Amino acid sequence: MRHAFKMALLCVTFALAACSSGGLGASKDSPYAPTGVGRGQAVDGLIVGDRLMEAAQYELALDAYIRAAGEYGMTADVLSSLGSANLALGRLGQAEKQFRDSLNEDENRADTWNNLGVVLMERDEYAEAEQIFRKAFALDNGQSDSIRDNLRLALAKSKNPAYDDGQNQEYKLVRRGGSDYLLSKTP
Repeated sequence: MRHAFKMALLCVTFALAACSSGGLGASKDSPYAPTGVGRGQAVDGLIVGDRLMEAAQYELALDAYIRAAGEYGMTADVLSSLGSANLALGRLGQAEKQFRDSLNEDENRADTWNNLGVVLMERDEYAEAEQIFRKAFALDNGQSDSIRDNLRLALAKSKNPAYDDGQNQEYKLVRRGGSDYLLSKTP
């Protein structure tokens, strides 16, 4: 009987310790998604927006980026993310302004230069897009296949605006952090 009492007391002690320390959830360096977000706490809007962009949920991503702007202000990251969502939604004027504003904050962002070039390609401004892609390519040291492909397409289009290789034209929108979004344009 005494042994059963000690075991019960030990179980209650562990349960109370888990409750007081925030539970038995994953640590901050865990590779798993956060599960224990308490009331009044929110997951980073930039992370949520990036995940929604990957899932092609552009309106929801835009909302998440707007929340991030409220938290962080209009930083280069936030402006670039807002521009990416607006570009994916076809709002070229807003996207161009946000990319240019982002570059005014930090002009050394190859991803933002690339995405600005995508906007210019969508607007059939091939000569300027070519220069923008060259800048992105130089800042990236030629490491990104997406930027290289976009530069090749811009070069072909600036030399021959009627250029059509018989396939759908695919511009590659580059996300901050390395992953790519693909923006397809049908001729």
